[in-house]
Amino acid sequence: MNNEKLRNIAIIAHVDHGKTTLVDQLLRQSGVFRANEQVQERVMDSGDLERERGITILSKNTAVNYKDYRINIVDTPGHADFGGEVERILQMVDGVLLLVDAFEGCMPQTRFVLRKALELSKTPIVIVNKVDRDGARPYEVVDETLELFIELGANDEQLDFPVVYASARNGMSGMDVDEIKDNMEAVFETIINTVPAPECDEKGSLQLLFSAIDYDDYIGRIGIGRIARGTVTRNQPIVVCGGADNNERTVKVSRLYRYEGLKRVEIETAQAGEIVALSGISDLAIGETACEIDHVEPLPFIKIDEPTVSMMFLVNDSPFAGREGKYVTSRNLRDRLFKEVETNVSMRVEETSSTDMFKVNGRGELHLSILIETMRRQDYEFAVSRPKVIMKTDENGQLLEPIEELTVDVPQEYVGAVMEKLGTRKAELINMLTETEGNSRLIFEIPARGLMGYRSELLTDTRGNGVMSHIFKGYEPYKGDIQERTRGSLVCHETGDTSSYGLFNTQERGKLFVGPGVPVYEGQVVGECSRNEDIVVNVCKKKHVTNMRASGSDEALRLTPATVLSLEQCLEFIADDELVEVTPKNIRMRKRILNKEMRMKKSAHQFE
Repeated sequence: MNNEKLRNIAIIAHVDHGKTTLVDQLLRQSGVFRANEQVQERVMDSGDLERERGITILSKNTAVNYKDYRINIVDTPGHADFGGEVERILQMVDGVLLLVDAFEGCMPQTRFVLRKALELSKTPIVIVNKVDRDGARPYEVVDETLELFIELGANDEQLDFPVVYASARNGMSGMDVDEIKDNMEAVFETIINTVPAPECDEKGSLQLLFSAIDYDDYIGRIGIGRIARGTVTRNQPIVVCGGADNNERTVKVSRLYRYEGLKRVEIETAQAGEIVALSGISDLAIGETACEIDHVEPLPFIKIDEPTVSMMFLVNDSPFAGREGKYVTSRNLRDRLFKEVETNVSMRVEETSSTDMFKVNGRGELHLSILIETMRRQDYEFAVSRPKVIMKTDENGQLLEPIEELTVDVPQEYVGAVMEKLGTRKAELINMLTETEGNSRLIFEIPARGLMGYRSELLTDTRGNGVMSHIFKGYEPYKGDIQERTRGSLVCHETGDTSSYGLFNTQERGKLFVGPGVPVYEGQVVGECSRNEDIVVNVCKKKHVTNMRASGSDEALRLTPATVLSLEQCLEFIADDELVEVTPKNIRMRKRILNKEMRMKKSAHQFE
């Protein structure tokens, strides 16, 4: 294919600004689907978790044909925890579509992905999406975006970006807010006229940098990357080199694919500038380069952001272990974690002194909780510890900790409550902007450990009206101690099924996490204590029958409904001496040491 007719673009934006919906429309209007084909919403978010949470976790490749042009599109994650994905993907493309919400404007994640794109000299196109939304302010948002470009040091060419106004959900776009048409033609035309064709040497020797890895149960590992130079052919012997380890070896390209719509299509040959996928390299790692046998010349690999949060993954040893999960042994757990690292570049797994425990480092709580939820759905059963931030020391021996830039959008009446709470978490207010309709945007710098557990507090303090997003800023000197959780746990006294009578007598002690008739075990955390101490409670207690009364004829017991915590809330809630037990059907919290006497002995030893 002629390179002049080829365009490679990535779509970048803050989470929930409509990237995946826009790709949907580009696919629909380029004739990828048959007229009568039933297509689900947000077709690019293929994972169950992506659909449920409405976020993109892994970047996706697709390609559309418009007129006689072929446009390779990569849909990237918008969440800071998946920044490792975004950086690599930008290596494959020549231009970026920066999507900005016509109401929210530029958010922290917009800044993060745009900075990466500008540093790599990519050609930007700005799409102001959701122009039909109530309260939309498209022209102000364009001015904000221009200010952001200037702030991030864009050059003169990058500052001269074209702007397209769109409503991706309704499949409408135009070059002016008042002239929006019922198609995405304005987007297609702007891509073709603005993004340059790939500049590559088709005659030179092969260089192909692998920026992503896919996995197929039948074919095995599939390397995805862009051909920087030369051509590649099916069955061609190549040398794989470079990357983190520079492990040079000769392999054969068994299959070669390119993307057409949502499908991988087998091809015989591909030339410089194209984004391709190839199989046949069983131990391929991201960042390696494929070269010709007689001309080994690896491409430089982009540095990936280091992990900032760690957690321990342990074999489940609770009394209910093995009842629901299929994979429960330490070998199962180890194999699954090391398999994850092969495709999840920003994650690290370390073995510990115990064979039943592994240390997993990731980019944030969300990054790790997505892995936990994915494994749970794959029938794994295990326990995890509370997330901890990864500290560093500089050359002078000073302790450094990760700092995040936090943006909170709240109605003005809650600003005081938010600032008070964040003050105790060592946050510093950097900027405060008054938005439309009585909303304020607060921008803080806060230690990453101060953010842990804050999301649920924000929702409580603002009655569900607060929205927060954060992004890693860098390492700074340690800010001092932050007050931990101020309330203790209600811990179960014995193994059995909870009873209404037992729960009724316990509920005045605090907030319950379990309802009646639920199997529990000794040492399980069944609620939050109203005081700052752990209390052992008997939630399985049954009412005894006497000659004065029958067991069921007392006044009706009024139980306060139990609060059921999500996985993220459990991870935020637990203390250092507690674990979250994760099984395919249940998420429970428990003490590390289940027996009360053993716990008391251990705490007595600590005070000696």
